[in-house]
Amino acid sequence: MPLVTSTEMFKKAYEGGYAIGAFNVNNMEIIQGITEAAKEENAPLILQVSAGARKYANHTYLMKLIEAAEIETGLPICVHLDHGESFEICKSCIDGGFTSVMIDGSGLPFAENIKLTKQVVEYAHDHGVVVEGELGRLAGVEDAVNVKEEDSSYTRPEDVFEFVSKTGVDSLAIAIGTSHGAYKFKPGTKPQLRFDILEQIEKNLPNYPIVLHGSSSVPQDLVAIVNQYGGNMPDAIGVPEDMLRQAARSAVCKINIDSDLRLAMTASIRKHMGENPADFDPRKYLKPAREAIKQVVKHKLSYVLGCSGKA
Repeated sequence: MPLVTSTEMFKKAYEGGYAIGAFNVNNMEIIQGITEAAKEENAPLILQVSAGARKYANHTYLMKLIEAAEIETGLPICVHLDHGESFEICKSCIDGGFTSVMIDGSGLPFAENIKLTKQVVEYAHDHGVVVEGELGRLAGVEDAVNVKEEDSSYTRPEDVFEFVSKTGVDSLAIAIGTSHGAYKFKPGTKPQLRFDILEQIEKNLPNYPIVLHGSSSVPQDLVAIVNQYGGNMPDAIGVPEDMLRQAARSAVCKINIDSDLRLAMTASIRKHMGENPADFDPRKYLKPAREAIKQVVKHKLSYVLGCSGKA
């Protein structure tokens, strides 16, 4: 099956009360773990690539790995640029075969965000590619994203209709309390998503696909493994999965997942090397790491996103 855009995926997700998982990829084992899980769950899939991952792995290598995943799984797969910061990088990904791009103008003044997003939308739509925009700023650190808590802001529901109508953007990432990276909330605090903001956005943008970034859950058992074998990760509380499932039942059609995969892979490799310090065959520690990613993705697809069986 050829690569697809997210348009039909989001339409079905909105009507069916579930969300599509958008999983960040960096190398072969991560792509294999994600796509093997999706095949077993018969779930639609978005593989997303950050600018940093694209630079690290090389655009051509990533696209060929994704092409292999298409052949092996036969699933509908959308390839998405995560947090594009400029028209130029969005154009490069569009020209290079991506079927979806995100232009992140959330750090710009409102009018400038509209101008930049519209420029990307016009080019993308001319090439059959869909675009995700962003209003509001999530705090946290992940890849090239680094926003201090004091610089974060919730999405203003009163801005969303004007933004979407003036830009023509196909989906909208909003800020309602999630946070980039693994270190979200301190122990003893109670994470809370602003469902009141989401509800108002739904009213202002009926039947429109909404996106949540920063939605990792920080499994403490994996943190404990990392720390057991020489890590120094502080305790942290992620976004509760029941809140994400609630969001997926509403207008949220895409939920981004990255840190959970990194943590699963790192915990598996640290555990293997801690127990087998003489190993130097990458296959011996990357195979269980790939399986760890696969199990995390299967759980997300079935329990959190609700998209198993929806391919």
